[in-house]
Amino acid sequence: MILLAAKNLARHRVRNTLAGLGIAVAAALLLDMVMLAGGMERSFERMLLSRGFQIRLAPKGTLPFDTEATFPGGAALSGTLRADPRISAAGAVLGGALFNRVGDSLLPLAGLGVEPEGQGLYELERGADLVPGDTTGIVIGASVAARTGWKIGDTVRLSGGTDPQVARVRERRVMVRGVVHWLYESRGERTVGVTLPLIRALTGRSGDRVAMIMVKVARDADVEPVAADIRRLEPGVEVNSVATLIARFRTRLTYFRQLSLILGTISLFVGVLLVSTLLTITVNERLGEIATLRAIGVSRAGIVRRVLAEGALLSLAGNGLGLVLGLITARYLDGILTTFPGLPAAISFFVPERGAVLRAALALLAAGTLAGAWPAWRAARAPIAATLREEAT
Repeated sequence: MILLAAKNLARHRVRNTLAGLGIAVAAALLLDMVMLAGGMERSFERMLLSRGFQIRLAPKGTLPFDTEATFPGGAALSGTLRADPRISAAGAVLGGALFNRVGDSLLPLAGLGVEPEGQGLYELERGADLVPGDTTGIVIGASVAARTGWKIGDTVRLSGGTDPQVARVRERRVMVRGVVHWLYESRGERTVGVTLPLIRALTGRSGDRVAMIMVKVARDADVEPVAADIRRLEPGVEVNSVATLIARFRTRLTYFRQLSLILGTISLFVGVLLVSTLLTITVNERLGEIATLRAIGVSRAGIVRRVLAEGALLSLAGNGLGLVLGLITARYLDGILTTFPGLPAAISFFVPERGAVLRAALALLAAGTLAGAWPAWRAARAPIAATLREEAT
């Protein structure tokens, strides 16, 4: 049946090739929209869980680092959380603007103060990590190393502004301990990591205020109970599990999901129209042949199967090319969209996953096969005698 369908399609190579290319474009668009519909959500989840921290604490009414707000008692709270047997790690984070002074010029840097015993912001690539209480060391990312030329062991000058009471720049000489990969750094951002005491000394922030606390729970089943306990004990702090953050993130992606649904539906409809139109033209051209087959004993069901097989084969060929085209265009579009300012480099808009690829291919294959239903029905119902008489004249 498939071999016969292939021979029938080969009769009009140019026409069917152009139709196959059109189906491939529709398949590529459908695949891209399926990847877009859930790609950002999945990449966001993977980014949040890249170090295994399932809970984030932030100032009330905010999301982590969504604003510059802080809350008091953060470092003490992280110590209390680490004492909970269900929690394997917890660490406070405080951000601040830092500068590297070179002569009369200042290079702006994004400073992050962490508790090394519970940090979830970076992964050490080479060199040494920070240790608790270290006030003379920093870790840098690849972007800072490329911009400044700093190497492990170099001593550099960091400042965090001017102390208004003494009109003196708050400055420290620090040593580069290691090079790290920042998990949440946006493209082009220059981030350096220091300990909480050092970020406070450089930025002049007194007290025990922090911007966020990251919590890693030993057992996934305990994540929501631990989050509920923290909410009850610390009502002035916003407690978000990864599931909560993803739910909030999903509401911000409504536009992308609607766009992907609309364009995906259009691409599927275009594919169906292409297959249906082509098969209708083919059936009209072969009515005499079909009537002859019916006259020599081929059943109506056999005619229907032949036409549907042609639609399935045409859709299958277009799907194969569309898969390759879709993956290429997805990578290109992802490269454009991920350059948005402030977007973490780990976020992707298009995430190629086996399930998404399979769903898109099966949807178009099924739609393309069913698109031949009307031409197949028309071919099977064609009157034998009248059709042969018309062909003879």
